[in-house]
Amino acid sequence: MKVCKFGGTSMADAQQMLRVCAIVESDPARRIVVVSAPGKRQAKDAKVTDLLIACGEAVLAGGDGAAARQAVVARFSAIEADLNLGDAISRALAADLAARQAADRSHKGRYMDALKAAGEDYAARVLAAVLQKRGRVAAYVNPRDAGMLLSDEYGQARLLPESNARLATLRDHKGIVVFPGFFGYTRDGVVVTFSRGGSDITGSILAVAVKAEIYENFTDVDSVFAVDPRLVPEAVAIQEMTYREMRELAYAGFSVLHDEAVIPAFRAGIPIQIRNTNRPEAPGTMIVPEHRAAGARRVVGIASDAGFCSINVSKYLMNREIGFGRKVLQILEDESISYEHSPSGIDTMSVIIKEAGLTIPAEKRVLERLQAELQVDDASIERGLALVMIVGEGMRFNVGMAARVTRALADAGVNIEMMNQGASEISMMFGVKATQRQQAVNSLYRALFGGQGNGAGRETDGGGST
Repeated sequence: MKVCKFGGTSMADAQQMLRVCAIVESDPARRIVVVSAPGKRQAKDAKVTDLLIACGEAVLAGGDGAAARQAVVARFSAIEADLNLGDAISRALAADLAARQAADRSHKGRYMDALKAAGEDYAARVLAAVLQKRGRVAAYVNPRDAGMLLSDEYGQARLLPESNARLATLRDHKGIVVFPGFFGYTRDGVVVTFSRGGSDITGSILAVAVKAEIYENFTDVDSVFAVDPRLVPEAVAIQEMTYREMRELAYAGFSVLHDEAVIPAFRAGIPIQIRNTNRPEAPGTMIVPEHRAAGARRVVGIASDAGFCSINVSKYLMNREIGFGRKVLQILEDESISYEHSPSGIDTMSVIIKEAGLTIPAEKRVLERLQAELQVDDASIERGLALVMIVGEGMRFNVGMAARVTRALADAGVNIEMMNQGASEISMMFGVKATQRQQAVNSLYRALFGGQGNGAGRETDGGGST
């Protein structure tokens, strides 16, 4: 049995859905199909999930959200018409959306999750109807009926342990199961969603539950590339990589696969294959549990992301003060700020955080508390940073890698603001000015990949974002 998941661009219109059907029908082992909400049909188009969010936000702001709601219904109505399915699904969607909009709005997260989930739910209903029209034994399965139980962390839900045994029964369904991604239900029967792009997580969870031989993740690129082709158009394709490499790269900006989707499959030892809906004959990228084949690159990829800042603290004899680091992080916890990295020296400590999570009022409070409670000699915040991460299982066997990398950055005139390497030695992370991000990535790619390329296409699907 294979579990296959199709992202937003794969579900964007009737023609794409027919491609999905052809792929599913081409392999009898593809018996569980997970779908995202319809994505963009062209660059200026809107994703259905974005329209649903706009719909909810308009109501919460005192409006009626009618324009966004009608746009969603129109998208599904057009798909139905092009597929000659009648109008039953879009009519049901129109009534359902009106009911969801009129629901209790006292809990914003719960209200928004109910609206956001409609895109995947009705996309699954449409695809099941298309498969049935083509003569296939196929059925839409609602996550509540299947037993997809999640925590009540709206917008950031996690799978509850008792779900696996219930979801395992999907193996017993006859024909093709079409399952909406991105959402499930709390124990109380309330709709709750994963984080954005969470259809990837749904697919991984189902692959584990039914003990699939492989989890196929269909997107709109032929493979994962060694670096974002938007930064380096000639980026080489990655044929095979390990879970740990994918996790590191996804965290640092790779957008082909949701980073949380790797975890369930990793623990169960199920390989993940990234494939292209529009070119299913392409080999794609395999994500496997163990080391890649002998002769594979020492470095598999370079990821980067902007939007970070650094809280820099210095205090003489900091190293002798027991609990100092914990106290710094406690101040951030009190402000509900999560941190990314924390490199330190004998009298200095830096904490890297997402810039969006540090508002100006929060910045003021953090600096005041560091001075008042920890009596630091100096505390400052540097904004406008980007993180660049080099990832590869073979790096720890390659003497001089750090020297090679730092030399490449120096030759390109990129100043290293900070540097960190984990104990696993499969990644090195550098902080640079956001304005030098592309310059840094290009110089590292030339140094580590020798300028080799394959003219790879651009990543646009965002790893099946909803």
